[in-house]
Amino acid sequence: MEKFRSFDEIKKSLENKETDCKAVVTYYLNNIQTKAHLNAFVEVYTQSALDQAAAVDKKLASGNAGKLAGMVLGIKDVLCYQGHEANASSKILEGFESQFTGTAIQRLIDEDAIIIGRLNCDEFGMGSSNENSVHGRVLNGVDEERVPGGSSGGSAVAVQANLCTASLGTDTGGSVRQPAAFTGVIGVKPTYSRVSRYGLIAYASSFDTIGVFSNTVKDNALVLEIMAGSDDFDSTASRKPVPHYSELLHFDKPAKIAYLKETIYSDSLQDDIKENILGTLETLKKEGHEIVEVNFPLLDYVLPTYYILTTAEASSNLSRFDGVKYGYRSPNAHNLESMYKMTRSEGFGPEVKRRIMLGTFVLSASYYDAYFTKAQKVRRLIKEFTENLLDKYDFIIMPTTPSTAFKFGEHSNDPVAMYLEDLFTVQASVSGVPAISIPNGTDRNGLPIGLQIMANSFKEADLFAFANYLTTMKS
Repeated sequence: MEKFRSFDEIKKSLENKETDCKAVVTYYLNNIQTKAHLNAFVEVYTQSALDQAAAVDKKLASGNAGKLAGMVLGIKDVLCYQGHEANASSKILEGFESQFTGTAIQRLIDEDAIIIGRLNCDEFGMGSSNENSVHGRVLNGVDEERVPGGSSGGSAVAVQANLCTASLGTDTGGSVRQPAAFTGVIGVKPTYSRVSRYGLIAYASSFDTIGVFSNTVKDNALVLEIMAGSDDFDSTASRKPVPHYSELLHFDKPAKIAYLKETIYSDSLQDDIKENILGTLETLKKEGHEIVEVNFPLLDYVLPTYYILTTAEASSNLSRFDGVKYGYRSPNAHNLESMYKMTRSEGFGPEVKRRIMLGTFVLSASYYDAYFTKAQKVRRLIKEFTENLLDKYDFIIMPTTPSTAFKFGEHSNDPVAMYLEDLFTVQASVSGVPAISIPNGTDRNGLPIGLQIMANSFKEADLFAFANYLTTMKS
C-alpha cells in the first residue's frame, strides 16, 4: 500500500510521532530511485532536502514550524532556486546556476516546504508531450509507451508516481492542465498575475503562470494560497488579497454551469472523452445544478491567436540567450557574429528554433500589423467573450484535452497536430482566467481523462471548492 498520497496523511503521521520529516524525504528519495527510468527528475537535491528536513524537524519539536512542514515539493526546470542549476531543459543554459530564489518558491520554503529536486520539461516550456527536452523524454507512469503531456511532464509524473507530495509547473497555454489530464492528477492554472513570475525563466510573459500539481484539491489550494499575492519584484503581480483557499473547499449551492457546444461536439474530440463529459454533465443536472449549452464561435481563432502572440513574445524573450554572459557558448565560433549564430543554432532545439523564427516573422515590419496587431485585437475579443460568459455562469466545463495520452512519436513530425493538443486549454490562457483539470475516469484503454473547469478572474476559491465537490462526488 502506498503511503503519503496527500499532505494531510503526512501531517497526521508527524503529529502522531509515527514519522519525521527526514523519514518522509527518505521515503520519496527511495521512490525516485526506484522509478528513475521515468526520467521525471533531472536533478535530485538529496543532501539539501535531507538538511531542510532536519531543520524542519527541529522547528516541529519546538512548535514553530510553518504551514507546509513535511510537504515535499519538486520544481519545474524553469524556476530559479538559489545555488541550484536551472536550464529550462535546454542545452543553451547548460551549467547555469541560479543566483537567487524566485518569489513563489521562496514563499513555500518560508512555510517549511522541502524542495527535493528539479523536474524535466519541454525546452523553455515549448511542447505538449515532453519530447523536446535536452534531458530526454519523460515516461507516463500509466503506460510507458505514451507521453505524459507537456510542457510540465516531469512535474505531472512526479506527483502521479508518488515521487513528491506536490509539484510546481508552469502553464502558458495548458502546460499544467494537459499533463495533469494525461497522468490522472490535479493541475491548476491560476489567474494571470495571481502568482509572481519573479524567478520564472520566461517563454511568453503575458501568458506565463506558475501552477500546481497534486493528488488532492486541498493540497493544490494550500500551495497556491501560500505562493500567491503581490510582489515588489514583479510589477505585474496582482495586489488583490489572497483568500485561504484550502479552508474554503465546502461547496453546497446549486451552480449555473455552461458547457461550450463547439468543444463537446468537436470532430477532434475522442469519443470516450465526449461520452465521459456528457455523463458528468448529466450527473450534475441530477444533483440540481443548472446546465446550459452555449456557443463559442471564436473557438477556431483561439489557437492561432495564442501561437502568434506566444511565438512573438518568445522571439523577444529568448534573444537574451546568446552565449555572451552565461550558459552554452559554441566552441566552433571564430568571431562575434559566428558566436551568436552558432551558439543559438547549436544551443536551441528544433521546436524552440521554430517558434523563435515564427515569432520573428510575425514581428517583422512587413507583417506586424497583419499578424501581431490583429492577434492582440482578437485576444481582446476572446477575453471579453469568455468573461461575459463567466459573468452569467459560475463555471465553464469542457474537456481538458481532445484525446487521452498519445504514443511517443505519434505527432513528432507534425507540428500542427501537436499544437492541436492545446485546443481546449488555450482559451483560459488567452483570457487570463483560472482553470483546473481534475481526473474524470478513464477511456477504454485505461488511460486517464481530464475534466477542465474555468471560473472568472480571481475566483480560485470558487474553482477549488467546485473541483473538490466534483472529485468527492466521483469518489
